[in-house]
Amino acid sequence: MALATTLCRASVGMEAPLVTVEVHLANGLPAFHIVGLAEKAVQESRERVRSAILNAGFEFPARRITVNLAPADLPKEGGRFDLPIALGILAASGQLPPESLAGKEFMGELTLSGAVHGVTGSLPAVMAASREGHALFLPVSNLAEASLVSGARLHPLEHLLQATGHLSGQAPVAPHRTEVTSEPDYSGLPDLCEVRGQAQAKRALMVAAAGGHNLLFSGPPGSGKSMLASRLPSILPPLSDEEALEQAAIASIAGQPFRPERWRLRPYRAPHHTASAVALVGGGGSPRPGEISLAHHGVLFLDELPEFPRHVLEVLREPLENGRISISRASRKVEYPARFQLVAAMNPCPCGHLGDSTASCRCTAEQVARYQARISGPLLDRIDLQVQVPTQPPSLLLAQAPPPEPASAEIRAQVLAARRIQQQRQGRPNSALENAALEKWCKLDGSCRAFLERAMESLGLSARAYHRILRVARTIADLAGEPEIALPHLTEAIGYRRLANPSG
Repeated sequence: MALATTLCRASVGMEAPLVTVEVHLANGLPAFHIVGLAEKAVQESRERVRSAILNAGFEFPARRITVNLAPADLPKEGGRFDLPIALGILAASGQLPPESLAGKEFMGELTLSGAVHGVTGSLPAVMAASREGHALFLPVSNLAEASLVSGARLHPLEHLLQATGHLSGQAPVAPHRTEVTSEPDYSGLPDLCEVRGQAQAKRALMVAAAGGHNLLFSGPPGSGKSMLASRLPSILPPLSDEEALEQAAIASIAGQPFRPERWRLRPYRAPHHTASAVALVGGGGSPRPGEISLAHHGVLFLDELPEFPRHVLEVLREPLENGRISISRASRKVEYPARFQLVAAMNPCPCGHLGDSTASCRCTAEQVARYQARISGPLLDRIDLQVQVPTQPPSLLLAQAPPPEPASAEIRAQVLAARRIQQQRQGRPNSALENAALEKWCKLDGSCRAFLERAMESLGLSARAYHRILRVARTIADLAGEPEIALPHLTEAIGYRRLANPSG
């Protein structure tokens, strides 16, 4: 009897727990069994491993082979276990020295020819292996994202023969790293100077970027709502290294290709209004991150907001508050981060022309009320800035020499200055301030407090709205470089709080 052990990593949410791959060869009729809560793709690795070993020029043992993936109660999925299973079989059958597997982790899907293909969720595995001090042998297609982990010992593989050559000592695979630039490249993003007019909407966009606040645009079709929203990433500050690594890990789990040119740029997700609740928040039989997690530390743009099913929109309420989403299944519970900035756009009525000076509205009062009621009050209460985007006059759009518009780089400089103030003062953006921090950093003098009290009573604002007004006012003061919130800052914040009703 022969026994060999290799190490691999499973994928469970944002975690990558260690899996011990035990391979046992025994006398008896030839058989190949995999145990340890392995799902179908893992069970199918028997045929991939058998063909890969034979096509690589090794002997496949004609014995009773048992592969145990421990711990037994941890679900195993995907093709990532192919490579460690194959190496375990070769070591157990004496074709590789078993001691050469110690202190190393392996991950990769094998083709029938023995080539090593990439896997999803490699970045959390790299981070976990680095913490343990283990060398990691992984597909070369996963090397770029894996190189983001500082200090990781990475050995890229293209074929099973490279792994066996290294373990036998005949052809060692040297550790390798791919350098990823630390400077974000904004040049490929659409620029805000391309939007003519809409001064109030641009101001609201800058305030939203400076404090990380949620934003809703309302206006007629073609007024520029989507165009404005798509330019928000161009004025947002770059991700910190920690934020970028966390966001890249989520993309890796979701199977998104790593794009070095997008490194440290904030993500921008814009799902269609036909998206399901599972697509938005994540889930499935094997829980995967949804759009809100893919937008972590970035922007989630929902165009035509009332067209989303109401039950889909309601699932946003919890992650908007706590920045996380929990997905529970009978066998497991997975949690993903989802601290995103919600930006939405909507028409004021079904035909879109309510309050439009260039066209008349054909909707009845009942149709307008029913349309606007598709967005619940609790969800609307969580949106800090609510701005009307009117139709621009043709003279502005057709002018051959229009007034110069501020470029994204110019506005981004102001946003960065405000964010630096927030980071030095409280260590986080204003949108993330908790109630205790609000009392400390958003103090109001007597006149401001009296004004806010009158505004809350006349507008019927909730306690949540009160806190959000304070956060927005703090951001406006930071943009002005003021240490305290003054009445003009508070007035502007309240003006953003309630969506203007064109019908009066």
